[in-house]
Amino acid sequence: MSHDSDGHVVNGFARELRVGKLSPAQFVQVLETLHMLGTAGAGIDLSSLTTQALVDVVHRASRDQLKALADHPELRAVFLDEIFRRMSELFRPDRARHIDFVVAWRFPGGAGHDGYDRFQTVIEDGACVSSTHLSRTPDTTLTLSVDDFIRLATGTSAPAAMFATGRVKVKGEYAPAVRFSSYFDIPKPTGD
Repeated sequence: MSHDSDGHVVNGFARELRVGKLSPAQFVQVLETLHMLGTAGAGIDLSSLTTQALVDVVHRASRDQLKALADHPELRAVFLDEIFRRMSELFRPDRARHIDFVVAWRFPGGAGHDGYDRFQTVIEDGACVSSTHLSRTPDTTLTLSVDDFIRLATGTSAPAAMFATGRVKVKGEYAPAVRFSSYFDIPKPTGD
């Protein structure tokens, strides 16, 4: 397999992957294999995927495939960590001028003591930092499923629709939570 233009073979693999032909179990198995190769030091891992390649894979995945990913304890954690890691890279301080905002994220079905996976994102002083360290008092707490979060974070679902239909539950300030995704430069999915 040849390297993609950015030097990582995994991006070419993701581009050629026919996600629609995979069952949810096969989809998870492909991602498990990529993760296993990464942890084995093979130089092929999910963190090598460009954000564009990640967005395209999520865009082509079915709800059932993303639900299977979210239900897999190890891949769930890997994808959450990867998305939150990329937030600071995709953050556009010019779009968040004069914004100081703390978002607490709650994902049901998690490994936390209360059954949630939890993260916190802080936007202040022109920077964005996300972590599992929950030391700040949140302005808003957002509760949503991991599969919905993956779609939301990759721009494959409309944030306004997810809020309006109750797929994202908001406790605290509503308006900045709805505008949250506009503070990031999320790539648009490329052709199927």
